[in-house]
Amino acid sequence: MSFLADFGEIVRENQPLAPLTYFGVGGPARWMVSPRSVAELAEVGRRCRQEDVDVYVLGAGANLLVSDDGVDGVVIRLNAPAFRKVAWERDRDGLVAEGWAGADLDGVAVKIGAGLSMARLTLDSVERGLAGLECMAGIPGSLGGIIRMNAGGRFGQISDVVSDVTVLDETGQVRRLGHGEVGFTYRHTKLNGSIVVGATLVLRPDDADRVKKRYEEIWDYKKRSQPLADYSAGCIFKNPPNDSAGRLIDQAGLKGHRIGGASVSEQHGNFIVASKGAQARDVLSLIGTIRRTVAERFGVELELEVQIWDRCGNGVPL
Repeated sequence: MSFLADFGEIVRENQPLAPLTYFGVGGPARWMVSPRSVAELAEVGRRCRQEDVDVYVLGAGANLLVSDDGVDGVVIRLNAPAFRKVAWERDRDGLVAEGWAGADLDGVAVKIGAGLSMARLTLDSVERGLAGLECMAGIPGSLGGIIRMNAGGRFGQISDVVSDVTVLDETGQVRRLGHGEVGFTYRHTKLNGSIVVGATLVLRPDDADRVKKRYEEIWDYKKRSQPLADYSAGCIFKNPPNDSAGRLIDQAGLKGHRIGGASVSEQHGNFIVASKGAQARDVLSLIGTIRRTVAERFGVELELEVQIWDRCGNGVPL
């Protein structure tokens, strides 16, 4: 740990990752670092680049599968208070990035740190009678990860309300990117090696009872149709164009299919559930079986939505 020796207060070696993920499986991180400020984050990133050490950014552990061998690099957790701040304000000027066609200048700006829980933020906005985030009901994760993958579902996605995103880029510079610069597409952005440290969202004042009702309807739908109470990372695959990954998996007869401690959810075919004693290799084997079966039956190559971390350097390319 010589290159991080003077960061002893925020560094842990051989840190188990399984308890920090929704799947609850996987090996340890060689180093885990919890920066207390953007300045500390930038310095850690600089040293990792200098030493050619792979960097991984861990949010709430949703949408993530860590290999049984863990990761041979630095895992960064933005869980310090500096990255969990939230500030609500109303301002008609200077909030919305140029070129954002969906801009609502008569909204409420919310400035948020990347480590804040999306579940908490969604509930707070609902209680304030602010519309725009109720579509995120039942979607786990922290803001940084939610933005990086443009998370969402049939009711909407996070890019619908993002005004700007603050990142630490590959060169160690802090940059504020307008909505159009982020490159939002379906479950993807162009952030590449940049680390999200915060964002500004713009929400719409609405009738509080109406916002709450819509939130509860979406939440109830998710509870009925998805295994929210199980060890699962969310949707495993992206939906193919004009189709549903869950439908294809269901039609392939794979609901309930099990390999070791991992099984395809009986509620929703695009969810894999890890039971007690499961290992990451079980999940990976089941992913492979699903992809092969769907390709053979329907000629569709399913693309992963879940992120896979291993010892081969699949981290953030700083």
